Amino acid sequence: MPPREEDLTGKRTVMCVKFGKQMVGLDEAPFDGHPLGQRIYENVSKEAWRMWVEHMKMLMNEYRLNLGTKEAQDFLLVQMEQYFFGDGAQLPPDFTPQKSKS
Repeated sequence: MPPREEDLTGKRTVMCVKFGKQMVGLDEAPFDGHPLGQRIYENVSKEAWRMWVEHMKMLMNEYRLNLGTKEAQDFLLVQMEQYFFGDGAQLPPDFTPQKSKS
């Protein structure tokens, strides 16, 4: 049996659900003890997680979420599950992406 990539590189790899290929995985599960956190740990690469964090920041700003409320936390969990394992997270209805400076 050939050595695992993890054994050669020292980094854990996953088959990333976002990119559809083997990539470096997260160092630890987000939301320790939450089933979605474990699912993300097993199926999401570091790069895909970075993309989610940027998307989550946009959602927090556009929806003016207060993460101190259970409603906001639940909303983000649903969006996260959709982002990684569903049809993708929804953009806010009035969202207009910033134009890049050329």
